[in-house]
Amino acid sequence: MNPLLKLLLEGGSLNPAHLAQILKLSETEVNRQLDTLQKNGVLLGVRPILNLSGEESGVVRAVIEVRITPERGGGFNRLAERISKFDEVESCYLMSGGYDLLVFVNGASLQKVAAFVSEKLSTLEGVLSTATHFMLRSYKEHGVLLGGKAEENERLKVAP
Repeated sequence: MNPLLKLLLEGGSLNPAHLAQILKLSETEVNRQLDTLQKNGVLLGVRPILNLSGEESGVVRAVIEVRITPERGGGFNRLAERISKFDEVESCYLMSGGYDLLVFVNGASLQKVAAFVSEKLSTLEGVLSTATHFMLRSYKEHGVLLGGKAEENERLKVAP
């Protein structure tokens, strides 16, 4: 894996000057590589990890399992791409197992997310069923523990 890409994955908040220092490259070279990664469609954006547990963010998050009918010649792709275009959809993944797609959705309220599912998602031709799970609390986001006050070296308790 490209060392710059690996650093971005592990320490996404580093600026080009820090990346250059760590990689022992010039800042100009790091910027050139970043531009190349963006042009090649590898680096699509850098996103901060937010701990909104103590904030009134006004955002309701949900995970929706979707069963769909594959199409001849296209499989699941056309419908998955169509679902991905909705503004409410944050992420959409093709999955193996009991359902076909895993869709992450954001909405202003429980009712808005429910309306999205009942009026937009479940009414699409090819959608067989949905199961909606509302996220109540985040404990870990993208490898970062949220809100825990435990010491770094604290061991997990083991019951006899």
